[in-house]
Amino acid sequence: MPGENLSRDEARERAALLSVDGYEVSLDVRSALGDAQGEGPRTFRSVTTIRFRCNEPGASSFADLIAPSVTAVSLNGRDLDPSEVFDGSRIFLEDLAADNELVVDAQCAYSRTGEGLHRFVDPEDGEVYLYTQYEPADSRRVMACFEQPDLKAPFRFEVRAPEAWTVWSNGAGERADGVWRFAETKPISTYITCVVAGPYHYVTDSYERVFEDGTRLEIPLGAMCRKGLAPHFDADDVFLVTKQGLDFFHDHFDYPYPFGKYDQAFVPEYNLGAMENPGMVTFREEYIFRGKVTRASYEGRANTILHEMAHMWFGDLVTMEWWDDLWLKESFADFMGAFANVGATRFKDAWITFANRRKAWAYRADQLPSTHPITADIRDLEDAKLNFDGITYAKGASVLKQLVAYVGQDAFMEGARRYFKRHAYGNTRLGDLLSVLEETSGRDMAAWARSWLQTAGVNALTPQVLLSAEGRVDELAVVQEAAESHPELRPHRVAVGLYRRTGEGALERYARAEVDVDGPRTVVAELAGAEAPELVLVNDDDLTYCKTRFDETSLATLREHLGALTDPLARALCWSALWNMTRDALLPARDFAGLVLRFAGRESDIGVLQMLHAWAASALVHYVAPDGREDCGRLLGEGALRELRDAAPGSEQQLAWARFFATVASDEPELRLLRGLLEGTEKIDGLDVDQELRWVFLEPLTAHGEADEGVLAAELARDDTASGKRHQVRCLAARPSAAVKAQAWAQVVESDALSNALVEATIAGFAQASQRELIAPYAEKYFASIERVWSERSIQIGMDVVRGLFPSLRDSQETLDATDAWLSAHEKAAPALRRLVLEARDDLARALRGQACDAAAAGGR
Repeated sequence: MPGENLSRDEARERAALLSVDGYEVSLDVRSALGDAQGEGPRTFRSVTTIRFRCNEPGASSFADLIAPSVTAVSLNGRDLDPSEVFDGSRIFLEDLAADNELVVDAQCAYSRTGEGLHRFVDPEDGEVYLYTQYEPADSRRVMACFEQPDLKAPFRFEVRAPEAWTVWSNGAGERADGVWRFAETKPISTYITCVVAGPYHYVTDSYERVFEDGTRLEIPLGAMCRKGLAPHFDADDVFLVTKQGLDFFHDHFDYPYPFGKYDQAFVPEYNLGAMENPGMVTFREEYIFRGKVTRASYEGRANTILHEMAHMWFGDLVTMEWWDDLWLKESFADFMGAFANVGATRFKDAWITFANRRKAWAYRADQLPSTHPITADIRDLEDAKLNFDGITYAKGASVLKQLVAYVGQDAFMEGARRYFKRHAYGNTRLGDLLSVLEETSGRDMAAWARSWLQTAGVNALTPQVLLSAEGRVDELAVVQEAAESHPELRPHRVAVGLYRRTGEGALERYARAEVDVDGPRTVVAELAGAEAPELVLVNDDDLTYCKTRFDETSLATLREHLGALTDPLARALCWSALWNMTRDALLPARDFAGLVLRFAGRESDIGVLQMLHAWAASALVHYVAPDGREDCGRLLGEGALRELRDAAPGSEQQLAWARFFATVASDEPELRLLRGLLEGTEKIDGLDVDQELRWVFLEPLTAHGEADEGVLAAELARDDTASGKRHQVRCLAARPSAAVKAQAWAQVVESDALSNALVEATIAGFAQASQRELIAPYAEKYFASIERVWSERSIQIGMDVVRGLFPSLRDSQETLDATDAWLSAHEKAAPALRRLVLEARDDLARALRGQACDAAAAGGR
């Protein structure tokens, strides 16, 4: 990545100098078909014309372009020598006029890493598919541009493509004389422009709305996927959620959708969940379900559709000035995804998913050494790439959820409406949002922002209960704590719930009080005199962002009666708190696994159940003491099989337990059952072992040496698709062989031949918890390789390798020391690379603390 970075200071200097009037971009992607020409990368022609103004005539600046070669450059009719002005990532521009026209004719490279114009060949039918993905700064791999969010401009695209293809972009398009020409966009940032091209399966619909003044809004809708996925494509449900979202956001935002059509493309080998390109949203094609999935998967897809739709206003219409204020779009979209899911779709329990899944992501990120305020200090593009994290998304959304409680929903939405109208097609900073919220709420937003947006870390809230001689609450207080590294105590609006068991044994809330927690200790006066509680839940209803702790009585109640909690949100909050305690080495990992075994079978919310399975598996791999892993794994396997057999035939609970059973299966009877289910010699009533579930069962069989390359080849012949190929590659890398591991390592670390999706699959297969000794030698190789990998590969692949191959399964003080030695010896390494290694080190140190807690508890039993 040398020479490809862009600093905030450079961007500010360029924005102060230049204003962009428009782009015309002509792409010729006919080279996507046929054999590649020559030795280098396969390329396509890109001709870009940029009209821009300079407020200091005679000054110098630069345009951005990452391309193998540039054929011609002209500035204001003057030809420039590409060898003199182009260095591989920038085109240097001298002696600018007041009004300028830059024309760049380049040969740009098709991508195999999901960055830029990605080219995918479907192994099922040989068809070629293209799509672009740019955030934060990869449009410069497709066109010459000023690659920063605050230099917005209208774009006109034209694309020459193979005769049988269809091409889409942000605006509506038509084909004439062999060229696809697209309507000029509104002023937008470079990173949200988009081109999708190929023989995609395309389905259409439309949305209409009549406003109070009688005006009619009509939005053409489209949804597409590869032809091979068409039999599985439930476009009707995609359109249903899309229309529900458009109704919801028009009701709340009072600003008509401004970008004409609304296409949604589900594309292969996608690095992200989705991307909010206006009029042309892209999603990872895994949101098209090839087999049976649970309701949680459909809820997750709906959330993503609504998240990206919210971006049409938060992010596309109004865009942050620089990546410091990335949260201005991502936090809002994350909040709006859940808010709209509850308010507009069939997924009325989306806040439970948010509390259980999204906030877990935030809690982890906010306790890493790389934690940062929601409004982050983003020095350059590498920083920006790493800040698409749990803080920017989920913590930011959690804080906005509390902000709604703080200022009121009406004031919050009125602030959003004014924000859109005041800054439409412009760029903003934090202060622009705070000012409209102050107008609409009358609150001092600066103090709130200082506490919640401009400081890092997560607080812990613990109840203290003093009882009278009569067994009633004499005093109930909430104690607030903060980590030494981030000692900020914040104002929290919380609900405190008191719970007792009924005569029938149900654990239910009988008293609730809302209170503003501020400072180290806050008394909840309203609850004085209440009957003694068996459980105190200090963040009931999930109003704030905090780690919930329990007093001794509450923890004892949960150990015995967690499954008796009747309220699903309260139950989810308790599970989340117990998992945080496990990660913080306050609850032994085997105790957490035991709670899952005792109570998860009663969980009614399928998303919570699947999260519990993931946490239990993580506890086994990372937090259970080494001498207890075998026994804990056996208990989890037995428990999963018991729940699988007891689950209602054909239910989503049965499917979830089947997947979890495959995750923890390790002994011969369990593996034999999996093999029998694959071969049809075993059967569990109601369990449909479809193709996706077959691959789930094959991975543990392969990792334990029970399925060889021949079995995997036969399975690929049965499922000779892009999805099947990814599954096969993962399983091949999972085989318990030193030669296999050496080959997988070489394919990922020593070569760049694999696409991004196959790099991800190979890494996933390489690191098997049952093969700790087999992959131990790669710890030393990891530290010897990562700086070279970071310098030679794209940011995305560098992140995948550095994160995915860190020797976390060699969980010892020796590995911790080796990590510290690397950090000490590489103080001048790229800050983004050091951040990734620091984060992995912190996860490892946390795992070792958890193992020590687990071992101590086992020794005391």
